[in-house]
Parts: sequence; C-alpha cells; structure tokens
Amino acid sequence: MTTATLSAPDIRPARFDPLFLALSIGISAVLIALVLLDGQPASAALILGGFGLGAAFLKAEFSYTASWRRFLNKGEAGGLLGGFIVIAIAALLIVPVAAMGGRYGGAIAPIGPSLLIGAFAFGLGMQLANGCGSGTLYTAGGGSGRMLVTLAFFVIGSVFGSLSLPAFLRLGGIDPVLASSYFGPWGGLLVTLASLAVASAIIVSIAKKRGANFTPNRTYIVGGLIIGALCAFVFLAGGHPWSVTFGYTVWGAKIATFLGFDLSHAEFWNWDGPKLALKQSVLSDTSSLTDFGMLLGAMAAAAATKPFARTAWPPFGSLVAAAVGGLICGWGARIGFGCNIGAFIGGVASGSLHGWIWFVMALAGSFIGIRLRPLFGLSRD
Repeated sequence: MTTATLSAPDIRPARFDPLFLALSIGISAVLIALVLLDGQPASAALILGGFGLGAAFLKAEFSYTASWRRFLNKGEAGGLLGGFIVIAIAALLIVPVAAMGGRYGGAIAPIGPSLLIGAFAFGLGMQLANGCGSGTLYTAGGGSGRMLVTLAFFVIGSVFGSLSLPAFLRLGGIDPVLASSYFGPWGGLLVTLASLAVASAIIVSIAKKRGANFTPNRTYIVGGLIIGALCAFVFLAGGHPWSVTFGYTVWGAKIATFLGFDLSHAEFWNWDGPKLALKQSVLSDTSSLTDFGMLLGAMAAAAATKPFARTAWPPFGSLVAAAVGGLICGWGARIGFGCNIGAFIGGVASGSLHGWIWFVMALAGSFIGIRLRPLFGLSRD
C-alpha cells in the first residue's frame, strides 16, 4: 500500500447532516411542547401536519411552479394532474364535512376584480420567484438561500396586499358560489370530483395535441396521495383547509409593528380575524403553525439525506427575480384570497367556484411570467 493511498481523502459524500437534522427535530419538539403546555392539542397536530407536508413536498419534489411551466411551455401535464390528485383526496373529506357546518368551514371567496387581479399577479410572480406558497416554504426549509430571499419579500408583499385588499373589494363582485349550497354535501362532492375530471380531460387533450406526456409519474402519484391525505389531516386539526400565505401576512405585520409602523388604522387589520391574529402569538395562528412545521419538515428531510445548504448562491439577476417575484406573489396572494394552496387547492377542495377561476387566472399570469424570466437571466424552461 503506497503513502499516497494511505493519505487519500475520503471523498464519499455524507449521507446526512446530523446538526441540522437534530435542530429541525428539536425545534419542532419545542414548538409542540409549548402549544401542548398551553392546552392546544390541535395546534400540535397542525405543526405535525406541516412537518409531514414539508417532508413530503421535498422528497416528492412536488413543484407547482415547475409543473405549470412544463405544461405551458411543452404541454406536459403529469405535474398538473398530480396536483389534481391532491385536491381529489382532500375534497373527499372537506366538501361534505364543511357543508355540514359546525366548527368546520371551507375555503370560500367572492368572485370579482380582487380575485382576478390577485390570481393573475400571483401566477406571474411565482414564475419569477421560482416558487409558489408551498414551494417557497419547502425549498427555503430545504436549504435554498435564493428561496429565503423570496420568502422575505413574499412576507413584505403580503403586508402591502393586506393594505390594498379593502379597496379592491370595494370594486364589487358576486358572493361565493359553493357546490354544496346547490347540491348538498354529497352532491357537492360529486360535482367537485366531476369538475376535476372535466379539467383533467381538457388538460390531457391539450397535452395529446402537443405530443407531450400526460401521465403523472410514480413520484407525483404517491406524493399527491400523501399530500392530499395530509391536507385532510390539517383540515381536521385546524377547522379549515390548509392555507399558507395568511401566516406570511401576520409575520410581516408583526415585524412592521415591532419596527414602529402603526397598522391600527388600516382597515384590514381592524377586521376581526386579522386584528386577533396580530394581537395574539403566532402560535395561535393556524397558518403560521403549519408554515413553521413545513419549514422544519423540509429541513429534516433535506438534512436526513445530504449535507444541509451547501449549494452556491445564484447570480445577482436570479436574486433580483426572487425579490421581485416574492413581492408580487405576496401582494397577489393577499388580494386574491390566497395562493395555489389556500385559493386553488383549498377552494376547489371546498367545492368553491373561485378556486377554478383562481387557477385559470394564475395560469394566465404564469404564461406572462415565464416570458419575463429571461430578463433576469432565468431560463424559460
């Protein structure tokens, strides 16, 4: 055996990062202990649900932003259909249970300029940011420095959106349209599943005409089933469908207040829900609980398989796109009643027409956003 052989370094990549794995699990355990000590078992369940969602999204590489881009650029429909699996699984529980009333409610919203403009803006922004509501969380939690930039500006944009929303609502619109209001709990579920089948058929037809693949791969199928089941779990724990971006808005408002900005005269922050969220701890906000869980779950999943956050920072233009896209996403999500999770998945899984309208407008916004990507040095693919 030669001296060179004896001194050769071990170049095998590490299989996991024990420090960040321990941190993610430890912080999760502390948060769960805090809410349990405060007598909030449902909050502990939300943290666990978020943790599972973060891990599932990261391991399945379940990206709405990329799958929408593949569909718009090439006609590939597998990713979109994988997302529909999530909605179908969640709807099995959400539509009938929410229709029965009690402590459970669906994700519903009026249909008007606020929804249309907000969804379009969100779709445009997410292609620049390279992440949607859930995508920003799980990739930031998974160690992406770029997505930390997106997340920071997403939070800032959400606060501006909260200040804009009342003016947009005054532009008018129609009341929420809910399938269960017309067809009852089980009829509403059948209508919701039928709408998913029709949308799937349209998307498959477009994919076939463009000669593209339309079959979800195994990862998207399994990931869709798991994420859909976790959406149902979060609904049971929180009393409403999973949402992401309201948590960002609360974080931003709390930071703004800490920095000396007075939001007490802002109309949005005088509404009962936002006013209470701003006053209480973030550990009392259901969106924040699942957001924290998702960040930590993605961190744990990433650290369990490789050294954490060892990739190089992207070029300056990409960081500018992350900031601009994050701002637009945050603003659009707030005036459009949520992101791809709260508005699209939550809306459609509740049998609310606004979810489909949000999807169409956000897809149109993504079409424009894709064409703006090269301005920041990003590929259209």
